Amino acid sequence: MKRRVQRLLPVIDMAKNEEREAAGKLAHYQGALQQAQQQLDNLQQYRDDYQQQWIDKGQTGVSGQWLMNYQRFLSQLEVAVEQQHKSLAWHEHNLSQARTVWQQAYARVEGLRKLVQRYRDDAQKSADKQEQKMLDEMAQRLMAQQVKPD
Repeated sequence: MKRRVQRLLPVIDMAKNEEREAAGKLAHYQGALQQAQQQLDNLQQYRDDYQQQWIDKGQTGVSGQWLMNYQRFLSQLEVAVEQQHKSLAWHEHNLSQARTVWQQAYARVEGLRKLVQRYRDDAQKSADKQEQKMLDEMAQRLMAQQVKPD
């Protein structure tokens, strides 16, 4: 039983390394997603602020040139927001894939840990049986010695 556990140790180490690596990538993609979300939030806030300028300036009157520039820039902002939405979706996809890889690696490590524990439990049961057998034999010998007439 002990040999089986010893043979599994390198496999367990490799599985743990893979799980740690997958967890690191998962953390990286979570950070990238948060950063992409923050960029989207900033863009949307900037667009909203820019639109508020239109409301404020529109009350006092604007030139045709200002209006054309405003609309052109607002259009560019809308394109940037849409691109950031796509970027966010891409990051969400990467995160989802990284989570799946990590979950599989984690499940493998846990499966190997359970297998090793089962081997250890089996070895302990075997050792307990061996000890009980030895104690029973000793008890029988003692009883046999006590029963013998001198």
